[in-house]
Amino acid sequence: MPFDKQLQQAVLAELGWDPSVTAAHIGVSANAGVVTLSGHVETYAEKQAAETAARRVRGVKAVAEEIQVELPFERIRGDDDIAAAAIERLAWDTSVPADAVTVKVEQGWVTLTGSVTWYYQKEAAAQDVARLHGVVGLSNQVVVKPSETGSDITDKIRIALRRSWLLDDQNVIVRADGGHIHLTGTVGSAHEKQMARATAWAAPGATAITNDLAIL
Repeated sequence: MPFDKQLQQAVLAELGWDPSVTAAHIGVSANAGVVTLSGHVETYAEKQAAETAARRVRGVKAVAEEIQVELPFERIRGDDDIAAAAIERLAWDTSVPADAVTVKVEQGWVTLTGSVTWYYQKEAAAQDVARLHGVVGLSNQVVVKPSETGSDITDKIRIALRRSWLLDDQNVIVRADGGHIHLTGTVGSAHEKQMARATAWAAPGATAITNDLAIL
């Protein structure tokens, strides 16, 4: 389809524009707005950057990410070394509460567990580890357990969405069941859908997000 070909070329161009991605090693296909990324990269952080770049392209409804991390010999690290580096990095990050996150490493794959009071703390822990040498994958199982649940969480999220010039908040419906936030309605791109999710996660008392926003 002509649209799929145009979308494929647009994603390839965006990957080539991003200096943190080696676009020559990544393949792109598109089918009805669903973009599949394949190929290989040298770091897990680059794998994340490629997916983020693809989601920025208008017309992308979803990203199927099949990129493999193939570490160069000089970047291969033992699991013990990766775990020690991850623990040290987390200890230095003021965004992550002390001793809140536990690290497990198996064949370069890092699993984070524990609990924090804010979603940004969970994300900070993942970003700390994702950039370490030797990491080939990451499973962030840290649980968000807020100290209190705001009774007006829905209104707070709506106001926050209204502040964003990239989002039309009139098309986004927010419902809250305790700390579980449900987003429905429509947005214009996968990037906007991701932004709406991030905005909802920033609300005090948010413990889970169901993002059912449709992309037009």
